[in-house]
Amino acid sequence: MGNDLISKAQFPHWLFGTTEVMENSPVIIAGAGIGGLALALTLHQIGVSCRVVESVAELKPLGVGVNLQPNAVRELMGLDISTAELDAIGIQTKEWALVGLNGKDIYSEPRGLHAGYNWPQYSVHRGELQMLLLRLFLERIGPESLLLGHKVTGFAQRDETVVVDLENKEGHQSELMGTLLVGADGLHSQVRASLYPDQPPVQWGGHVMWRGVTQAKPIRTGASFVGLGTHAHRLVFYPISAADEDTGLATINWIAEIVVDQSQDCGSGDWNKRVDVESFIHHFVDWDYDWLDVPELLKGAESVYEYPMVDRDPLPSWVDGRVALLGDAAHVMYPTGSNGASQAIVDARELGAAFIQHGVGPSALEAYDNKLCNDVAEVVLRNRGSGPFGILSEIEQRCGGVFDDVHAVISKDEIDEFMAGYKRAAGFAMQSLNEASHTITPGSKVSK
Repeated sequence: MGNDLISKAQFPHWLFGTTEVMENSPVIIAGAGIGGLALALTLHQIGVSCRVVESVAELKPLGVGVNLQPNAVRELMGLDISTAELDAIGIQTKEWALVGLNGKDIYSEPRGLHAGYNWPQYSVHRGELQMLLLRLFLERIGPESLLLGHKVTGFAQRDETVVVDLENKEGHQSELMGTLLVGADGLHSQVRASLYPDQPPVQWGGHVMWRGVTQAKPIRTGASFVGLGTHAHRLVFYPISAADEDTGLATINWIAEIVVDQSQDCGSGDWNKRVDVESFIHHFVDWDYDWLDVPELLKGAESVYEYPMVDRDPLPSWVDGRVALLGDAAHVMYPTGSNGASQAIVDARELGAAFIQHGVGPSALEAYDNKLCNDVAEVVLRNRGSGPFGILSEIEQRCGGVFDDVHAVISKDEIDEFMAGYKRAAGFAMQSLNEASHTITPGSKVSK
């Protein structure tokens, strides 16, 4: 689908009535992001109809790079998404590496197939991933099941139904009835706010990120994810495309990050605040290594976006009766573990598996909640504590982040155990993942 966008003008006019109660659908999904679309495709696969409601009137390929861990790629392939389709929107990651502020290696390991997983790890453009899922949605399910330009403003549970209140940009109101409602409506989820009206505001630990993409030559393996610097002052970068055969240039996604005084206002967590690179490049002006000129990398981006790194405190439950949360609406987390999008995909597949086992009703939502909520809460808190980048914090405490031999500062065994613990918590420890049975057995359907 490339850079195409999808607008409500492409859909039948009757989808956009203003006062009627629209036809019933067993599952209503709030949000057409990665998690919502993955759930819709899963429901279609197992024989459950759905309606997806999205607040924006046009779906565009927004965002920058994200990583899909092998546990999420496994689930995408379970949706009959091919390697070729994923290769078209990203690159198979070969290495994950940490480098100290003085440019010396701290840790590296192979990733995906190169590490022995049965599935690749991918670095992809977030918007292109969403467009891929959207294209498959339109092909497999059909545009009549997508309602654009309507936001969920509330809902009411009545006996065996959920009545969902909708509003379009003109203020016209309508209702949609279903058996279940799944809130996959992101960081500022209205479904979550309705379930937890007294929830605290977004949590900010003082980290500010600037994100962009630059055409540059990839380093190391050519498909390496690299974290450079210290806990409080770092750059993360990785290619999200293969290098051009003629120029040798690839699309490099980068995230520059510092920690500032937490008394400053972090804003709302808006991904769309565009800034000039000159407003922050002074933090990285001396980062020039023989293998990477950081200022040049940052200046090469056409657009740069500033974002406060925020999350929300974990919830005691993602479910209330016939309503559930999924993806960022359930567990928005710091991107330090590169598993926000991955977890949303896993959520969708686990919810589908619960429907197969328990039917499309509250019992399935409860089983889904029991399986994931507490475990994912641990990942949220680990990522708040720097996730796999926590090694940088430890090194910074021990030597200020500068060293000649990293193993004179921290042992290899300490690093290996730290990384293994994170992978276990995040659900992509290699042996257990490789040996796990299908989340959804091919051909499985929900019993009528």
